[in-house]
Amino acid sequence: MVPLLLLLLVILILFGVGFTVEVLWYIAIALLIVWILGFFFRGAAGGGGRSRWYRW
Repeated sequence: MVPLLLLLLVILILFGVGFTVEVLWYIAIALLIVWILGFFFRGAAGGGGRSRWYRW
């Protein structure tokens, strides 16, 4: 009984990790698209230097 429960626990963990990794891929792709669009749609900076759309 214990090996069966351990096997089910491992399957559940692997399923959760697989789902999480897939979701993280979608988030990473969305952030990459936003980052690339930021270079195209950035506004002019007030200092006259090279403008940045991010704050850091």
